[in-house]
Amino acid sequence: MYFRRIRDLREDSDKKQRELAEYLHIDQSTYSDYETGRINVPIEALIKLADFYDTSVDYIVERVNDR
Repeated sequence: MYFRRIRDLREDSDKKQRELAEYLHIDQSTYSDYETGRINVPIEALIKLADFYDTSVDYIVERVNDR
């Protein structure tokens, strides 16, 4: 499933894919696959990303629009 907000949040924070991959303890190519929707983002990674960006998982998966 493709979650465009993963990329939007990263770019808004001026972070590189490599930085987020390191934070999630995954390869940069895996993180890239998350952003493009080639592979599904595990719920554990979604939770960590929500914590990193101080937002909700619902925001990341576009269930709500309020960050």
